[in-house]
Amino acid sequence: MHELSKSFVFEAAHTLDRRIETESSRRIHGHSYRATIAIRGQPDPASGMLLDLGVLSAELARVHQLLDHRMLDDVEGLGPATLENLARYIHDQLANRVPGLARVTVGRDLTGDACSYSPD
Repeated sequence: MHELSKSFVFEAAHTLDRRIETESSRRIHGHSYRATIAIRGQPDPASGMLLDLGVLSAELARVHQLLDHRMLDDVEGLGPATLENLARYIHDQLANRVPGLARVTVGRDLTGDACSYSPD
């Protein structure tokens, strides 16, 4: 079994209601996010690839457009802009278009926070 991954970075703003109220979470604020998509399977015998990285790059560019420099509170279908919801949202955007999609991880490199979503 092989696993192939590719990442993209996006910048976005949001607000967030939290159990622990902080002034900064209720204000509009932003983060730099890294989304890493992993696909799993056996390479095609003819091409030697799980999936052509050009195809994967095009799909990630499409999702990048939906999130980059956006107010995440306004992204339809996302819900509160948590790492958990971002990982699920990106997975849902790719699920029917990327064969072998195994996992989506969204993190904030500056804070060391990350969350992974897989349908299993």
